[in-house]
Amino acid sequence: MEVLGLEHIDLTVSDVARSTAFYGLVLESLGFRRFEHPADHVSWSNGMMTLTLRPCARDRERRAFDRYQAGLHHLALKLKDRNDVDALHELLVAAGHPVLDAPAEYPEYGRHYYAVFFGDPDGMKLEGVHFPWGYWRRVQQEGCDTRARFPS
Repeated sequence: MEVLGLEHIDLTVSDVARSTAFYGLVLESLGFRRFEHPADHVSWSNGMMTLTLRPCARDRERRAFDRYQAGLHHLALKLKDRNDVDALHELLVAAGHPVLDAPAEYPEYGRHYYAVFFGDPDGMKLEGVHFPWGYWRRVQQEGCDTRARFPS
């Protein structure tokens, strides 16, 4: 058996209209295209993966997103280059969306790991990251890389 990649992810949101506006801005700027479901879902795809928004159950208590509870911690989108990370940051700032950490290198995650961290309307942490292939290409294609992940 072999997994080829992430096919789709469904996110439960407290306000579909509010989240549709936010994710539409972000995902469509990254080349995703929106498509409709017959139900109350909204989806975007870039041909390699799909992200879908689903409304939370109305009879459930609504709580703020807490990435330290069991479940999703954060969602990172791999971007083509550092310029895309910077452009995403500019888009978020121009639209008034919260940026948690501005574009920078984060060596604790790997050499030349360049990312911007931001929040969605429900407080979920999102990330736009460019990480040059190197180490991860070997891990992803060959299953391992004997070189040290973190440079000394």
